[in-house]
Amino acid sequence: MRLDKYSNPIFNEQDLFDALYKGHKFNPADLLFVEHTNEVWQLEEQVGFKFAEPIDALVSPQEFDNIMQHEWNMPDEYKQMDIVGFLVNECPKQNYQRLMDELEAYKARNMLDLLRWLKYFVDTCSKEGVVWGVGRGSSVASYVLYLIGVHSIDPIKYNLDWQEFLR
Repeated sequence: MRLDKYSNPIFNEQDLFDALYKGHKFNPADLLFVEHTNEVWQLEEQVGFKFAEPIDALVSPQEFDNIMQHEWNMPDEYKQMDIVGFLVNECPKQNYQRLMDELEAYKARNMLDLLRWLKYFVDTCSKEGVVWGVGRGSSVASYVLYLIGVHSIDPIKYNLDWQEFLR
């Protein structure tokens, strides 16, 4: 195994065979980067999840961020979740315009996958009994994050400007 310049472990064929031989159980929630060989890619079904191709070592941090923007470590049910529909269902009618304004800003920044992941995070913490803070910094200005449960400060009640968060 080697590490790429972003400290992601990159596994080769021998690493995977050794791990399987030793009885290692791969977690389907893990993102596993593997060097490309036909034998390795045929192992996907046996280990129970899809591998990711390593990021080329010569990409810039900005390119890396753009590539990884679509690699979210969460179950498929959240990856495919209609997050807009969920938020609309959670929103009282009198706050609908505020929700739509914020959602347009999240969409323009290609952040709907982030919202799905935050929903997964909040649901997982709730299920496991993990306590998180009531809110911090400019994030409490986001009504979307309030509806997802990231924080418990109602920004409409306190007349907070959501644009403070998405600057």
